[in-house]
Order: sequence, then C-alpha cells, then structure tokens
Amino acid sequence: MRLVTVKMPETYIEGLDELVKMGRYSSRSEAIRVAVRELLKRELWGLEPVEAAHTIPAIHYTPPREPRRVSI
Repeated sequence: MRLVTVKMPETYIEGLDELVKMGRYSSRSEAIRVAVRELLKRELWGLEPVEAAHTIPAIHYTPPREPRRVSI
C-alpha cells in the first residue's frame, strides 16, 4: 500500500477515533480505506452499496426530558 497524507476537519478525526474506540475498526486507516472503497464502488464503479460488518449505523440521540411535576 502507498502512504497518502490527507487534511480533514477535526470533527472527522474525532469521529474516526470514536469508531476505533468502539471497536468498529482497528485503526483510523482501516476506517478511511473502507470509506474510500465504498465511495469508489458507488461513484466510480457503479456498484450498489452492500450492508456489511463495517457499515456505520445511524444513531439517533434524544436527550432526557426534565421530570414533570405533578400537583396532588
């Protein structure tokens, strides 16, 4: 493999680090390779994306609500 240097926003790096911390990928490099491969499949090679073990699920966060006060 060849070494490629890429500049990216800090939020992307933090997201990559979180994926590695979660155990989804063994390294930032692995996560980036998977993302580039999926981009090339879709944009260049015309292949449909396939659900795989490395697919990133959508996570929806709903913050907890304040407890409701009830008068008795």
